[in-house]
This record gives sequence, structure tokens and C-alpha cells, in this order.
Amino acid sequence: MDRNKRKTILVIDNVTEDIEAALAILQDFNVLSCTSQEDALEMVRNQQTDLILLDMLMTDRDRICSALKKNPDTQNIPVIFMTANTDEKSIKKIYDVDGADYITKPFKPRQLIARVKIQLRLQEVLSKLDFISTRDTLTGMLNRKRFFELGKSMFSRSGRELYVLMIDIDHLKKINDQYGHDVGDIVLKKVAHVIKEILPPDAIFGRMGGEEFSVMYTAQTHERSMDIVSEILKTVSQARIPLNNGGSISCTISIGIGRKFSEFNTLDSLLKEADMTLYEAKESGRNTSIFRDR
Repeated sequence: MDRNKRKTILVIDNVTEDIEAALAILQDFNVLSCTSQEDALEMVRNQQTDLILLDMLMTDRDRICSALKKNPDTQNIPVIFMTANTDEKSIKKIYDVDGADYITKPFKPRQLIARVKIQLRLQEVLSKLDFISTRDTLTGMLNRKRFFELGKSMFSRSGRELYVLMIDIDHLKKINDQYGHDVGDIVLKKVAHVIKEILPPDAIFGRMGGEEFSVMYTAQTHERSMDIVSEILKTVSQARIPLNNGGSISCTISIGIGRKFSEFNTLDSLLKEADMTLYEAKESGRNTSIFRDR
């Protein structure tokens, strides 16, 4: 499949002739179009959008740009403005509203395609750099820094439905000593991916360091949260981790659980609660979870 066909471009213009001209030139891309602010924002919410072409004379131009920048899910979508005015004052307005680039009307096909491809390639590079800077290099899960960045935001907007798990792989040191650190790394990756598959879509999951992971998620009921924890414990303990000699090993984990009760008014205090219950889980024999109700 042509890589361009996987890229979605949204053209926003209240002049249908200009939309049709853009569509004719950008045939190698998946192109959507609309003529109003409401339709534009609705499309961006419901459709993965890689780039936006926005007419500079749209009356809702500034509101569209503002709405895009305020939403974490859309704030990094590059916007190329379409304009017939190339004087210095007009171009300054484009960059004042964080435009990534501009294209002149009437369109020059090669120029339009070139500018679109440049922005799409730039977004790919930025996306890769963001992934590298926010992920744990071994497991691919969030690193500690990114976990706290996202966790603070989730904490501030959530109530008692918020849960934090502190997870520790039981006796990883023994596995490293017996089988080697290469196998220990495989165990870390396997456990991380098993847990990831069980978590709800809104969960934040990161490696805190060593054999310790942390999870934040919301659950409509306490029973649902405990079901998630039970499923994690069960699935990890049943997973088989292959060895180079053809054999396999298994491992277990311990989980400490914290819930956002009123006494926990910061993310650090909630994490401390989960850390304390993790310690209790490990002291009680491991391969279990501990939750202290209030």
C-alpha cells in the first residue's frame, strides 16, 4: 500500500472550487474536506488526521486553530494555510497562529504536494523522537518522567474512580542469577506486554525502574478495578517465557493498590499508598495484591 494513502489530510475551505482543486492535486492521499468550523472539529475528533489545509480567509480560522491547540490529541497536527495574499503582513498572521507553512492560491500542483510531503515527513521524525524520549528502551512502555507528566494530568481531572497500581516482579534477581540478565530482560518485556494487554484504554502504564512498574486507570466500580488486578495476577502467572535451550520459565508479580480517597490530595501521596501496599503484598508471600479500604 502506498504510504501516502495512509496519510489523512483535512481541507477546510468555504470555497468549494478551491476544495475541488486541492482534491484533484492530492489524489495520492486520503483527503477529507469541509466548509465550517463545526464540521472541521468533528472530523478531527472522529478521524485520525495527519495534516490540515486551512483557508486563511475562513471567518472561523482563529477559533479552529485555538480549538486544535487546546486539545492534546490535536495540538501537534500541522496546519498549512491556503492564501492568495503573500504580503509580509498576511504571512506574519499565518505564523502568529502557529501555522506550519502556507501555500498560495491558485495552487501550483508540484508546490502543494512538496509542501504537504515535507510537513508529513517532519511529523514522522518528531513522532519518532517523542517516542524515544518518552519510552523505556527495554520494554517500550512509558518511562518514569513521562508517566509522571501524564499521571499528574489524570490525577487532577479524576475523582474516586482513579486507581494506582505499583507492580513488582517477584524474585527477578534470582532469575537473573540463575539464567542470566538476558533472560531477566525477556521476563521484563514479557510481563510488561502481558499487563499492557489487560489494561483499559485510558490507562497510563510506565516502568519506574528495575523490576517495578506503575499503572494509573479509572474504573466505574471498585469491583471492576479488582477484576483488572485479578486478571493481571492470573495472566502473568500463567504466561510461559521461552528460553534459548527450548525450555521455558514463569514468574509472578506482587501488586499494591491505591485509590484516590480524599486524604490523597497529590499524586505523590497516592503513589506512596500504593507503594506501601505493595510492600505488604511482598511481605505476605508475593503473587498477590493488597488494597486498604477507607
